[in-house]
Amino acid sequence: MNKKKNHEEKMRVSFDLDEVLFVNPNFIKAEPQLKFPLNIIYKERLRLGTPDLVKELQRLGYEVWIYTSSFRPEKYIKRLFKHYNVHFDGIVNAQRHLKEVQQGNKDILPQKLPSKYRISLHVDDETVVCSLGPQYGYTTYKLEAEDDNWKEKIIEKAEHIKHLPK
Repeated sequence: MNKKKNHEEKMRVSFDLDEVLFVNPNFIKAEPQLKFPLNIIYKERLRLGTPDLVKELQRLGYEVWIYTSSFRPEKYIKRLFKHYNVHFDGIVNAQRHLKEVQQGNKDILPQKLPSKYRISLHVDDETVVCSLGPQYGYTTYKLEAEDDNWKEKIIEKAEHIKHLPK
């Protein structure tokens, strides 16, 4: 029972995919391409340091999630990251968001609502997603296109949030 309680109390950090974890290697430093034939199936390239960051956050006791407005299937996302030895604690794609968040509400809700999933920190590149955080009760870190210190900054931000008085 204590194990379950501790699991529920873990702080959650989520990442967008496109332009955050998936990048164009012509403009942003990327992890090496997967070997053939996997590079044909999984064309996306990971931002340099992504596997290390996810594993470090999990080692520090965080749950790490994907929260994307992409319609990529959850299985596809899981399988792609499995080839980098990365496991996510939760995945919210566009289908899940529409089903669980929008749910036929007459008011159009934001394309992402991390607070619905008890996500304490969401990392995104889109200004609109980041700007809606205070209104909808979530904290964001806006990732700039190229930042060699992005991993350290995200860990620092997560640690800061974790130690805020509740």
